Amino acid sequence: MKLSREFYLNHNVNQVAQALLGKVLVTRINGKITSGIISETEAYAGVTDKASHAYGGRLTRRTETMYQIGGTAYIYLCYGIHSLFNVVTAREGIPHAVLIRSVIPYQGIEQMMRRRSLASPGYQGFTGPGKVAEALGLHFSMSGTDLTGNKIWLEDEQIKVPSESISASPRIGIAYAAEHALFPWRYQIENIDNFTEWKFLK
Repeated sequence: MKLSREFYLNHNVNQVAQALLGKVLVTRINGKITSGIISETEAYAGVTDKASHAYGGRLTRRTETMYQIGGTAYIYLCYGIHSLFNVVTAREGIPHAVLIRSVIPYQGIEQMMRRRSLASPGYQGFTGPGKVAEALGLHFSMSGTDLTGNKIWLEDEQIKVPSESISASPRIGIAYAAEHALFPWRYQIENIDNFTEWKFLK
């Protein structure tokens, strides 16, 4: 079942980041459907978070998407090479976002492998936000896409992720955020090799 707008309007971005674990990120690109089970996320808390692109109320041509209503895709270009996919949360005007860092390939796996030039669908081939976007055909030009539409969306397939299977740790690659870099706002499914929903690929 496709996630409704209401899911994204939660103002607690850390709750959303954890709730997204086990949800399925789906794309329909040139008529081809591909998807992955979200297994790692990072929360970014808008204007108060030194690691956020919107820290201090920063509003640029790139970050204006973050201020849109929850359930909007924020996709930006990193190092001029990689597109990174984020889910905008909260109501319009509050620039919270959740970065999707890793997925477990789910639908259209062969297409995902071709996009990444992979010989096998092992989990590590889809670990890292740049790899996620590449595998799912996501590009920074798609930033601003409505996630309740039919191009990029998220589904609840009733995949259960017990709270004890979720770990929290500092976010990656944000040393510039000073003390905020230590916040344990990176969430991931622990012991992924033993995760029940991953075993169908074995």
